[in-house]
Amino acid sequence: MSRILGKAFLANFFGKSPSANHPTAIKMIPTIQPVSIQKIGNELAVAWSDGKESYLPLENLRRKCPCAACCGEPDVTGYVEKPAPVYSAKSFDLTSWQVIGGYAIEPTWADGHHSGLYSYPLLRSLGEESGVGG
Repeated sequence: MSRILGKAFLANFFGKSPSANHPTAIKMIPTIQPVSIQKIGNELAVAWSDGKESYLPLENLRRKCPCAACCGEPDVTGYVEKPAPVYSAKSFDLTSWQVIGGYAIEPTWADGHHSGLYSYPLLRSLGEESGVGG
């Protein structure tokens, strides 16, 4: 194998990994994580690891649900038919949530809906949209 590929190639391939300044080096971006998540009245309050806070109105959070039942999903051609979710008063009552891995929460609503995974970047952007925190 070394006769075909050459020693220089093998040294580069199996040698040291690229330095942080190398153009192909992967830049690690610090992940902002929730430190605390609480339901306060009609809002979901999130304290972030960078010291910022987000206050997400529950109705807005539910209406922005990213699941396929609420947003649709692409077919094989890429076309997305957006469903028209039907809401009731229970739709905006957050009963609980579960942390999924280190990247999202899965809320459970009083109407039984619980299939939306809200990634931390999505939660953060929804907080910025609401104009309170971010």
